[in-house]
Amino acid sequence: MAIKILIADDHALLRQGIKRVLNFEDDLEVIGEAEDGQETLARTLMLQPDVLLLDLNMPGLSGLEVARQLKQTECPTKIVALTIHDSDNYVLELLKNGALGYLLKDVEPAVLVKAIHVVNEGNAFVYPKLAERLFGSLSISDDVETKAREMLDESRGERLTAREMDVLECIAKGFSNQDIGKALGLSEKTVKNHLTSIFHKLKVNDRTQALVYVLKNKIISLD
Repeated sequence: MAIKILIADDHALLRQGIKRVLNFEDDLEVIGEAEDGQETLARTLMLQPDVLLLDLNMPGLSGLEVARQLKQTECPTKIVALTIHDSDNYVLELLKNGALGYLLKDVEPAVLVKAIHVVNEGNAFVYPKLAERLFGSLSISDDVETKAREMLDESRGERLTAREMDVLECIAKGFSNQDIGKALGLSEKTVKNHLTSIFHKLKVNDRTQALVYVLKNKIISLD
């Protein structure tokens, strides 16, 4: 039986490219696409694909928020994050929130296909260079969610939370505090609290310095 896949990315050209790659595999079937976070969440719950290829930077709900909400619903779909981000924060936050796979968008087609098969079987697959950097090994334990949570907890004061990264993405888009609050469903006071925490963790003084830092370290992208 073919592995059923949903592709979630806000770039139509990329979705079509991935679809073409997967269509060459007899045991893989793309059953749907989504171009924003809300649509991804709705279509995943409706279609119940075996594997969700999930971009992190999408309009509406971020990929991190989609993963978090799917975990809360106990949706059986397995998640492979497919992104430009190689930040430790993103990897660990995604794994902590139920994703089993994490790949960069420039991954070789054969590695993407392999990751889908591995994750569909319930095993973790993190792009080898990232796995070695984070876990000290090219292979990681099946209980990757617990391991990721422990690593985040050990250095919580230095790492950004998923919500803080959402706030940073909004800053990169030029949002004011009020706009960020509307986009993320937060009060302006809560937004300011997140900004204070972000500045403290990144050891910067203002929004501009924070944005320069995260762009330089590939934590977020303006693409």
